[in-house]
Amino acid sequence: MSTTTETKTQQKQAPKQQEEAASKVVEKRKPVFVKVDQLRPGTNGHNLIVKVLKSDTVLPKTRPTTATATASPNLRLTRISECLIGDDTATVLFTARNDQVDLMKPDATVIIRNAKIDMFRGNMRLAVDKWGRIEVTEPADFVVKEGNDMSLIEYELVKLVEE
Repeated sequence: MSTTTETKTQQKQAPKQQEEAASKVVEKRKPVFVKVDQLRPGTNGHNLIVKVLKSDTVLPKTRPTTATATASPNLRLTRISECLIGDDTATVLFTARNDQVDLMKPDATVIIRNAKIDMFRGNMRLAVDKWGRIEVTEPADFVVKEGNDMSLIEYELVKLVEE
């Protein structure tokens, strides 16, 4: 008997909770845009406005659609392109995957949101995973500084020994 009264009480409270949730709109933070020369290894959450200088397609890979299917005919083609992007402070290599390849055309100006820095052979690469976004926008009025390529800096992880 008590379970039916509990469910009726819960049903009465549910609309109240929904109204409270609707009235408490989560305020989104304004994005903080950074410059390419401020990027560091192992960081993420970067927002940038950059120009695409060049885009080179890397060999397309095929991979199984499921983790268990290794030799199945259901293979999905993964398109990967390395794009040189930059702003008025520096340039960096960007790894575009699948649909991102279509957006990263040379001379395009793009807004990259929630990007992360991946390390590849000791060098930085900028990437956008499923939590980030790439938008093509109107052309920007800055000149890209091509002399400062952040992807050419080689980083090495050094372990400190405490004495």
